[in-house]
Amino acid sequence: MSRTSSAKKSETSNEISAAPEDRLPPRERIVSTASELFREHGIRGIGVDAIADAASTNKMTLYRHFGSKDELVCETLRRASEKADAIWRDLEAAHPGNPGAQLDAWVEMRAQCLNGEPAGCDLANAAIELKGEGHPAHEMIERHKAEQRDRLAALCSAAGAREPQLLADTLTLLLEGARVSRQAMGAASCCGHFAKACRAAIASFT
Repeated sequence: MSRTSSAKKSETSNEISAAPEDRLPPRERIVSTASELFREHGIRGIGVDAIADAASTNKMTLYRHFGSKDELVCETLRRASEKADAIWRDLEAAHPGNPGAQLDAWVEMRAQCLNGEPAGCDLANAAIELKGEGHPAHEMIERHKAEQRDRLAALCSAAGAREPQLLADTLTLLLEGARVSRQAMGAASCCGHFAKACRAAIASFT
């Protein structure tokens, strides 16, 4: 862990102003640190004391920004959702008015993402870990996954695919399956054929 307790500083109202200007604000440090720790240890595997310590702050400051650990979990997942949304903006910017090229680029970008997320999808992992607990994050996760699938279906339709809804489901299943396979069997497993499998699926619907 890169952050250590030796770097911890009290962040009471009298001492917050002493932090260096190039240092992230407490809220941002807490969210960033929590995201890393949840990814490494699981949401239930790490407590607020450890998060506060690793973020070089204290539990009082953490609860001042987040009323509960559940609220902090929701914020980390909201940030993950925003990063996923940025992919669609990048596709449109790179290939304006060309949905076919955007769909091909989606495959390429997702293949690259697989190599950059060895722990899998934060939202999917959270959904599995928190299943059955009635956690407030579930609604956010379901909404995010549904929106991603619907945007993919719209792109498949714009690219002229037959049965765009089915193609979107197929590509979604390939992506989620590749994420699980990478965790279970490593990067050299069948997940290495993700892009090829996606292109074969796309070709079969055109």
